[in-house]
Amino acid sequence: MAGELVSRYGTAIKEIVLVPSGGGIFTVEVDGRQVFSKKEVGRFPEEGETVRLVEEARG
Repeated sequence: MAGELVSRYGTAIKEIVLVPSGGGIFTVEVDGRQVFSKKEVGRFPEEGETVRLVEEARG
């Protein structure tokens, strides 16, 4: 997932934050707003899902 975001956004990833946590739980935030939380949805994102959510959050 992180690789997918880096491939898509490269160095422009400054406004996208991956917040690691223990037990494989992680959160993706854009401009301080959560767009994905494995803890909340109980699963890993599907291929392309985090990129889509980031695009939606960025408008």
